[in-house]
Amino acid sequence: MPEIWVQPDNLDAENQRFPQAPLRQPVFLNSVPKSGSHLLRNILRMFVPVEQQYAVDFIQWGNLAQHRRAFDPAEPKLSWGHLFLADASAIETAPARRILLYRDPYDWVLARARFFLSEQFFGNMEHLKSGSLSADELITMMIFGLPGKAPSLRDIYEMNAAAWLGARVYAVTFEDLVSNLSDLESPSAEAFFAGLLEACGIERPGDWRERVRIGSDRRQSGTARENLTGVGIDLPQTLGLRHRALVDYHAPGLRALLGYV
Repeated sequence: MPEIWVQPDNLDAENQRFPQAPLRQPVFLNSVPKSGSHLLRNILRMFVPVEQQYAVDFIQWGNLAQHRRAFDPAEPKLSWGHLFLADASAIETAPARRILLYRDPYDWVLARARFFLSEQFFGNMEHLKSGSLSADELITMMIFGLPGKAPSLRDIYEMNAAAWLGARVYAVTFEDLVSNLSDLESPSAEAFFAGLLEACGIERPGDWRERVRIGSDRRQSGTARENLTGVGIDLPQTLGLRHRALVDYHAPGLRALLGYV
């Protein structure tokens, strides 16, 4: 699997500034890659004792068998990963409260391109960083994938997001998460984080806003956009009309299913 270099954070130390109630049931934070996985993870880490955080790895299909203990109801843990829906993943995660995070495919295309170009990503696609590709060509490849090297948008969203919507999950969008982080004093933010914590089986403490602010500090996330280094191609801020049309052609009905249309 590709390797990702992430700068260590100090959230374990920050966590211990607060009284922590133990988890009574495993919680699995599942997400489409490049959808704010570290952001959601870091926020929820502020509400769970460090010893109950399963920080061994991001759990995926390829390493699921090695990390079954993350879902052991006898020893509840908060774990995270990018796990597509299949018989084994549904069975292994059955004891856990499942949270599903995804983002608008239009924005995901650019986030994926930016990450593949960064120095934080190591894989079999170093040639993409050579400067030989135009931004349009690279973005198109993020939609349709690279044969034998990177799956297409449709393949990722089909099994990592759409299929899970037919299972037992609590769905969260990156856009809702970011919007409510921008105004934590609002009734909307209070309702959003109350619902999220309840879905995780976590009683909301009175200092929840301070914990969320610390966990969402983008300086603590090595994969936050402004912390990526070495991105040599000038990518647009938003996906253009032509590439939006290509996303809709490639995965018709996907954005509507996810609630974006």
